[in-house]
Amino acid sequence: MAKMMDPKFKQSRRLGLNVCGHPKAMKRATRGTARSDKKLTEYGKQLLEKQRLRAYYGVLEKQFVNLFKEAQRTQGQTGPNLVTFLETRLDSLCYRMGFASSIRQARQMVSHCHLTVNGKKVNIPSYRCQAGDVIALSAKGRKVDLFKENYNTNIVVNYPYISKDEDFKATLVTLPNREDIPIEIEDQLIVEFYSKNM
Repeated sequence: MAKMMDPKFKQSRRLGLNVCGHPKAMKRATRGTARSDKKLTEYGKQLLEKQRLRAYYGVLEKQFVNLFKEAQRTQGQTGPNLVTFLETRLDSLCYRMGFASSIRQARQMVSHCHLTVNGKKVNIPSYRCQAGDVIALSAKGRKVDLFKENYNTNIVVNYPYISKDEDFKATLVTLPNREDIPIEIEDQLIVEFYSKNM
Protein backbone atom coordinates (compact mmCIF):
# COMPACT_ATOMS: atom_id res chain seq x y z
CA MET A 1 0.00 0.00 0.00
CA ALA A 2 1.30 3.44 -0.97
CA LYS A 3 4.72 2.05 -1.86
CA MET A 4 7.32 4.50 -3.07
CA MET A 5 7.54 4.34 -6.84
CA ASP A 6 10.42 5.20 -9.16
CA PRO A 7 9.56 8.90 -9.72
CA LYS A 8 9.78 9.50 -5.96
CA PHE A 9 13.20 7.86 -5.82
CA LYS A 10 14.37 10.01 -8.73
CA GLN A 11 13.05 13.10 -7.00
CA SER A 12 14.81 12.06 -3.79
CA ARG A 13 18.15 11.74 -5.55
CA ARG A 14 17.67 15.02 -7.42
CA LEU A 15 16.97 16.87 -4.20
CA GLY A 16 19.68 15.12 -2.22
CA LEU A 17 17.35 13.06 -0.03
CA ASN A 18 17.73 9.41 0.90
CA VAL A 19 14.10 8.24 0.87
CA CYS A 20 10.89 10.30 0.93
CA GLY A 21 9.11 10.10 4.28
CA HIS A 22 11.89 8.20 6.09
CA PRO A 23 13.29 9.59 9.38
CA LYS A 24 16.73 9.94 7.81
CA ALA A 25 15.34 11.36 4.60
CA MET A 26 16.63 14.84 5.21
CA LYS A 27 20.23 13.64 5.29
CA ARG A 28 22.13 14.20 2.10
CA ALA A 29 22.60 11.33 -0.31
CA THR A 30 26.05 9.96 -1.11
CA ARG A 31 28.40 12.76 -2.06
CA GLY A 32 28.46 13.53 -5.76
CA THR A 33 25.01 12.08 -6.54
CA ALA A 34 22.87 15.09 -5.77
CA ARG A 35 22.46 18.47 -7.36
CA SER A 36 23.14 19.97 -3.93
CA ASP A 37 26.77 18.76 -4.10
CA LYS A 38 27.46 20.93 -7.13
CA LYS A 39 28.32 24.62 -6.99
CA LEU A 40 25.12 26.57 -6.32
CA THR A 41 24.31 30.25 -6.24
CA GLU A 42 22.68 31.71 -3.12
CA TYR A 43 19.33 31.58 -4.91
CA GLY A 44 19.99 27.95 -5.87
CA LYS A 45 20.64 27.00 -2.23
CA GLN A 46 17.44 28.69 -1.11
CA LEU A 47 15.40 27.02 -3.86
CA LEU A 48 16.89 23.62 -3.05
CA GLU A 49 16.04 23.88 0.67
CA LYS A 50 12.47 24.85 -0.22
CA GLN A 51 12.16 21.91 -2.62
CA ARG A 52 13.65 19.51 -0.06
CA LEU A 53 11.15 20.50 2.63
CA ARG A 54 8.24 20.33 0.16
CA ALA A 55 9.35 16.88 -1.04
CA TYR A 56 9.72 15.55 2.50
CA TYR A 57 6.13 16.42 3.45
CA GLY A 58 4.78 15.89 -0.08
CA VAL A 59 2.81 19.14 -0.28
CA LEU A 60 1.94 21.13 -3.38
CA GLU A 61 3.52 24.51 -4.05
CA LYS A 62 0.21 26.35 -3.50
CA GLN A 63 -0.27 24.66 -0.11
CA PHE A 64 3.32 25.42 0.81
CA VAL A 65 2.98 29.13 -0.08
CA ASN A 66 -0.25 29.41 1.92
CA LEU A 67 1.42 27.81 4.94
CA PHE A 68 4.37 30.19 4.56
CA LYS A 69 2.06 33.22 4.52
CA GLU A 70 0.30 31.95 7.63
CA ALA A 71 3.67 31.33 9.32
CA GLN A 72 4.61 34.96 8.55
CA ARG A 73 1.42 36.25 10.17
CA THR A 74 1.85 34.04 13.26
CA GLN A 75 3.79 35.31 16.25
CA GLY A 76 7.34 33.98 16.42
CA GLN A 77 9.95 33.13 13.79
CA THR A 78 8.60 32.31 10.34
CA GLY A 79 10.89 29.32 9.61
CA PRO A 80 10.14 27.31 12.79
CA ASN A 81 6.43 28.24 12.48
CA LEU A 82 6.36 26.82 8.94
CA VAL A 83 7.98 23.53 9.99
CA THR A 84 5.60 23.24 12.97
CA PHE A 85 2.58 23.76 10.70
CA LEU A 86 3.81 21.02 8.36
CA GLU A 87 4.53 18.68 11.27
CA THR A 88 1.06 19.10 12.81
CA ARG A 89 -0.77 18.11 9.62
CA LEU A 90 -2.81 14.96 10.25
CA ASP A 91 -0.89 12.89 7.68
CA SER A 92 2.48 13.87 9.21
CA LEU A 93 1.33 13.03 12.73
CA CYS A 94 -0.15 9.72 11.54
CA TYR A 95 3.32 8.82 10.27
CA ARG A 96 5.14 10.06 13.37
CA MET A 97 2.77 8.14 15.64
CA GLY A 98 3.55 4.92 13.79
CA PHE A 99 0.21 4.18 12.15
CA ALA A 100 1.86 4.31 8.72
CA SER A 101 5.31 3.39 7.43
CA SER A 102 5.60 6.50 5.22
CA ILE A 103 3.97 9.89 4.84
CA ARG A 104 2.45 8.75 1.54
CA GLN A 105 0.84 5.77 3.25
CA ALA A 106 -0.36 8.06 6.06
CA ARG A 107 -2.01 10.37 3.53
CA GLN A 108 -3.82 7.43 1.99
CA MET A 109 -4.97 6.23 5.43
CA VAL A 110 -6.45 9.64 6.21
CA SER A 111 -8.16 9.94 2.81
CA HIS A 112 -9.79 6.52 3.27
CA CYS A 113 -11.18 7.38 6.75
CA HIS A 114 -8.98 4.94 8.68
CA LEU A 115 -8.31 7.51 11.43
CA THR A 116 -10.33 9.54 13.89
CA VAL A 117 -9.43 12.79 15.64
CA ASN A 118 -11.07 13.15 19.06
CA GLY A 119 -13.52 10.39 18.09
CA LYS A 120 -14.60 12.01 14.80
CA LYS A 121 -13.65 10.75 11.35
CA VAL A 122 -11.42 13.14 9.43
CA ASN A 123 -10.47 12.48 5.80
CA ILE A 124 -8.43 15.63 5.10
CA PRO A 125 -4.66 14.97 5.16
CA SER A 126 -3.88 18.68 5.63
CA TYR A 127 -6.13 18.90 8.73
CA ARG A 128 -4.19 20.86 11.37
CA CYS A 129 -4.12 19.12 14.74
CA GLN A 130 -3.99 21.03 18.01
CA ALA A 131 -2.34 20.21 21.33
CA GLY A 132 -4.46 17.65 23.18
CA ASP A 133 -5.95 16.05 20.05
CA VAL A 134 -6.28 12.26 20.25
CA ILE A 135 -5.66 10.40 16.99
CA ALA A 136 -6.81 6.78 16.77
CA LEU A 137 -7.53 4.03 14.28
CA SER A 138 -11.20 4.05 13.30
CA ALA A 139 -13.31 0.88 13.46
CA LYS A 140 -12.61 0.51 9.73
CA GLY A 141 -8.87 1.00 10.27
CA ARG A 142 -8.74 -1.61 13.05
CA LYS A 143 -9.80 -4.26 10.52
CA VAL A 144 -6.57 -3.70 8.55
CA ASP A 145 -3.76 -5.81 10.01
CA LEU A 146 -1.07 -3.70 8.32
CA PHE A 147 -1.99 -0.58 10.32
CA LYS A 148 -2.09 -2.46 13.63
CA GLU A 149 1.23 -4.11 12.82
CA ASN A 150 2.77 -0.74 11.93
CA TYR A 151 1.64 0.71 15.24
CA ASN A 152 2.84 -2.23 17.36
CA THR A 153 6.18 -2.70 15.64
CA ASN A 154 6.96 0.96 15.12
CA ILE A 155 10.75 1.35 15.29
CA VAL A 156 10.66 5.12 14.86
CA VAL A 157 12.06 6.97 17.87
CA ASN A 158 9.68 8.47 20.40
CA TYR A 159 8.96 12.16 20.07
CA PRO A 160 8.49 14.39 23.14
CA TYR A 161 5.33 15.94 21.71
CA ILE A 162 3.57 12.59 21.14
CA SER A 163 2.17 10.16 23.71
CA LYS A 164 1.19 6.68 22.50
CA ASP A 165 -1.38 4.37 24.12
CA GLU A 166 -1.69 0.61 23.65
CA ASP A 167 -5.23 0.81 22.28
CA PHE A 168 -4.15 2.09 18.83
CA LYS A 169 -4.42 5.72 19.82
CA ALA A 170 -1.92 8.50 20.37
CA THR A 171 -2.12 12.06 21.65
CA LEU A 172 -0.45 15.23 20.43
CA VAL A 173 0.59 16.35 23.91
CA THR A 174 1.92 19.75 22.87
CA LEU A 175 2.80 21.59 19.69
CA PRO A 176 6.30 20.48 18.66
CA ASN A 177 9.30 22.72 19.15
CA ARG A 178 11.54 23.14 16.10
CA GLU A 179 14.42 21.28 17.77
CA ASP A 180 12.16 18.26 18.43
CA ILE A 181 11.25 17.81 14.75
CA PRO A 182 13.72 15.34 13.20
CA ILE A 183 14.40 17.00 9.86
CA GLU A 184 17.66 18.56 8.76
CA ILE A 185 16.71 21.72 6.95
CA GLU A 186 17.86 25.34 7.02
CA ASP A 187 14.47 27.00 7.31
CA GLN A 188 16.03 30.47 7.22
CA LEU A 189 16.98 29.87 3.57
CA ILE A 190 13.32 29.15 2.79
CA VAL A 191 12.27 32.39 4.49
CA GLU A 192 14.86 34.28 2.42
CA PHE A 193 13.67 32.58 -0.78
CA TYR A 194 10.03 33.61 -0.33
CA SER A 195 10.95 37.08 0.95
CA LYS A 196 12.58 37.78 -2.42
CA ASN A 197 10.09 35.91 -4.61
CA MET A 198 6.63 36.83 -3.32
